Amino acid sequence: MPDPTPRWTRDAARDVHDAPFNDLLFRAQNVHRAQFDPNRVQLSTLLNIKTGGCAEDCGYCSQSAHHATGLKAGRLMAVERVIDEARRARAGGATRYCMGAAWREPKDRDMDMLVAMVDGVKALGLETCMTLGMLSGDQAGRLAAAGLDFYNHNLDTSERFYPQVVSTRGYGDRLETLDRVRAAGIKVCAGGILGLGESIDDRIDMLVTLANLPEPPESVPINLLIPMPGTPLADAPPVDPIAFVRVVATARILMPASHVRLTAGRTAMTDEMQALCFLAGANSIFIGDRLLTAANPGEDRDGQLLRRLGLTAEASA
Repeated sequence: MPDPTPRWTRDAARDVHDAPFNDLLFRAQNVHRAQFDPNRVQLSTLLNIKTGGCAEDCGYCSQSAHHATGLKAGRLMAVERVIDEARRARAGGATRYCMGAAWREPKDRDMDMLVAMVDGVKALGLETCMTLGMLSGDQAGRLAAAGLDFYNHNLDTSERFYPQVVSTRGYGDRLETLDRVRAAGIKVCAGGILGLGESIDDRIDMLVTLANLPEPPESVPINLLIPMPGTPLADAPPVDPIAFVRVVATARILMPASHVRLTAGRTAMTDEMQALCFLAGANSIFIGDRLLTAANPGEDRDGQLLRRLGLTAEASA
């Protein structure tokens, strides 16, 4: 739960966010350089290990059973196939391998397979990450014992706006899972999505909540909504690119030691927008041509962009 003596208030974070754009990026870049090599980017790959049929009603998600998106629900992927995909990801330059399942929460009967996936991917020398929905303390403990490095569980938006996006679980449920993951000794990956209809205050409140956790997330994904046909947010208006960069820069300043990741929505970003995000302190991306059920730029375009910017892959921790 949030620290009782917060590191950041909304007013202080708002002052950061609202600074003149050049000043904001200058500050963010200086904070970034104090913690990281500014010309290295951490490369991850995300595999959908269980598709569709999720009981949650997240308004942005094509995998929800509540939305008529035409996506067919599938079973949990076989362990060997997951490991084979991890080998391909490693060959493509990824140092972290993320496995996502469209669940409200895993069932205990699934845990043996999930543990085997972590074991197999770790044996390849990759960092491991999973996103499986809510976890019990026992489940978090089993994943930790298997060697899981990171667990992703996004807050999505502010606590105030969250009920406008999801009705099948509460914001407190999200924070409780983050607490259980941290208590188990797993690193935390938690961020949000821009473009849900939220206000600037909602964006700032989400970042303040993350920054004020007892230990801020080691990884903070900032997603740009990909409007998916059949979902309630299919016709959501686009986010202003400068507004998106402001959030990236604010995340960098509020959470100096975290990796800030450009996640979903990069296919809708120009190279120039992504370059500004890197300047603002983003230092992680997903590579490959798919992100769960959505398109991703692919290795050729990413490779070209990184070369043009003089950015190279960060080595595995």
